[in-house]
Formats: sequence, C-alpha cells, structure tokens
Amino acid sequence: MAFTAWAASTAYSLGTIRRATTAQESGLVFKVTTAGTSGGSEPAWGTDVGSETTDNNIVWTAVSSVYEELNVLNPNAIIELFELHLDATLHGSTDTYRWHNGCNDAVTGNLVWNSNTYFKQPIEADGFEYTNGGSLPRPTLTISNLDSTMTTLLLLVNATSPGNDLGGATVKRIRTLKKFLDGEGTADPFATFPEEIWYIDRKASENRGAVSFELASKFDLAGVMIPKRQLIANVCQWGYRSSECSYSGSNYWDAEDNTVSTLGQDRCGKRLSSCKKRFGDNAALPFGSFPSVGLTK
Repeated sequence: MAFTAWAASTAYSLGTIRRATTAQESGLVFKVTTAGTSGGSEPAWGTDVGSETTDNNIVWTAVSSVYEELNVLNPNAIIELFELHLDATLHGSTDTYRWHNGCNDAVTGNLVWNSNTYFKQPIEADGFEYTNGGSLPRPTLTISNLDSTMTTLLLLVNATSPGNDLGGATVKRIRTLKKFLDGEGTADPFATFPEEIWYIDRKASENRGAVSFELASKFDLAGVMIPKRQLIANVCQWGYRSSECSYSGSNYWDAEDNTVSTLGQDRCGKRLSSCKKRFGDNAALPFGSFPSVGLTK
C-alpha cells in the first residue's frame, strides 16, 4: 500500500496508518492506537518500532512500512539500491552516483525511485549482518569495473586528494519493494527498510573486472576518535582570537603573560592564567580545555 501523509487537525480512527510529511530514515510509519483528532502542528515522531508519539489526544505507535508487505504468502520483490555521495573537500566534487545490482528477475534495466534514476550495475554487497556481540560489521561493496567507470572515478578523485581512493565517501544502502518504485500503481518513496549509511574506509582491491571497497560506520573509521576532541587538562585548544576564544580586546600579552604594546606581539600562552589575563580572574572563561581531567580525590 502507498501511505498517506499525516495532516493537522484531522480526526483519525483506531488502526489508521499515516506517514510523516518528510521521509523517515528509520523506514517507519505510524498507526493510531488511541483515536482522536491530530494537533495543529506535526509531532516529533518516534524512531523505533513500537515507540509511541502523542499528538493532541491521539497516540500513534511506530510500525515498519514494509513488514506487513513481507508477511503475505507471495511477497513483492525486495529491491536493493546503493548511493555513493562524494565530499567536496576530499574528492573535489559533491556528485552522487546511484546503482541497483540488477540481479532480481522482476526488474530489468535502470529503475526510478523517489524521482532518482538508479543505473543497473553488477554489484556484490555482503557483510551487513548485525550481531549482539563482537566487533561492528565492516561490509564489503564490490562494483563492476568492466567499462572502467570506477577506475576513471578513482583517477578523478585522486587528482584532488592523492591516494584517497574514495576514502570518506558516503554509501547509502536503501531497500524497498518493487511495488513502491516510481511508475508502479502503489509507488511510495516513504516505504523502505531503515536506511543504512556507511563510509568507505579503504579500497580493498581494484582490477579490470571489479573494484572492492571496505565500508565502516562513522565511528569505526581508522584514525577517528570519539569524542573527536581529546580531553587535555591544561592547554587551551581554541584558536586565539577565534569565535571560540572570543577575545578581541586591545590589551596585549606575550606567551609568558608579560604585557606587550602591539597586536603583532600578542600571543596567548594557552594556559588558564593567560585566559584570566584577558577576561579577568572572576569572569566566565572560554577556556578550551578540561581542567578537571586527571584530578583525583
């Protein structure tokens, strides 16, 4: 079924299903479990199956937009779509490439979903399974290179960032059903499995037949730490006279906190004492560090 969007100040009966007015990455729609009239503005929808959202005197319960369709005796074909999003800083472009693997006998040629064309391309994707223990999944995405398209793309990207090999590019994995594709009688861009977002961690292999990439979640990328800021006790990490530092005064000190006469001689010592010189001993200090780190009782 295609889902109708939620509307303000509307009476809804028990069991009615509506979608949010904007696409939900969670792939959820919402079922009335307490009937009533919707509010004047759209509520903040739940993001987990079974979560409840209060909307004026209505209670909506989140349900999967595709679960019911998969539980019929003859379910519709599952369509797997992939999007590759480049980053201007890393790759010199913000282009987006869209493919489907073309392996399903219910689909031939290119297809259109949510007004975007996905080109038929031999793709092998595996390793997306989640488990309740061990390390995070690191899927592998292998894309056909028989027409040298991927080699050409890698050469263009590496001309901007030598050796990058599409590292840091965003990969979206989208799964929906054939009946929800554009052009079908029940077309619906809101009916999907939860959208998966991955990042290319490295190019695993490249040859004339195919290029293979290892994917990772955002917080499983090599060299990326959480939190991104290190907890340093006694050294300010803000740029001096930046928006974080916020000092713009006409009194100047050198790196040793000695008074100097010109802006050209002005240097921050990055210490708490340097911050107090500029803002005062008893003022709120925009000190970009963590003085409490390392303290023990």
